Amino acid sequence: MLKLTPDDVQESSLAIQNPKSGRKTETVYVPRKILGRLSQYIQGNGINQNERIFPISHVAAWSMVKKAGLLVGIELKPHDLRRHAATYASRSGTPIEIVSKVILRHADLSTTQRYLGKVNDTEAIRWIETLYG
Repeated sequence: MLKLTPDDVQESSLAIQNPKSGRKTETVYVPRKILGRLSQYIQGNGINQNERIFPISHVAAWSMVKKAGLLVGIELKPHDLRRHAATYASRSGTPIEIVSKVILRHADLSTTQRYLGKVNDTEAIRWIETLYG
């Protein structure tokens, strides 16, 4: 996301250039409301098409996330946000294939299953009650 430019912002998605997967680009689907706000931010700040939207370093981004966590009393790392988004989607009933391929952009479903595999007793009981109670 830190390499994102206005050229990468599309109608219903973002194009991530040179992602960690090794592909040339990856598509990240984003709600239109968020894309609209991002477009307003780009226009409001006069960001040119080939300039980075967020010209900060990885260390600065990591520090911002950590600081936000401290403000609410938790230890937080950037990857925790990714894990939370996937867990929230999965626990809300989103099919695991969507969580895997669309949200996490994993090439293999088994990676996602390992990622989301931890279920505590309270959650297990809640689901059993929801499904069969």
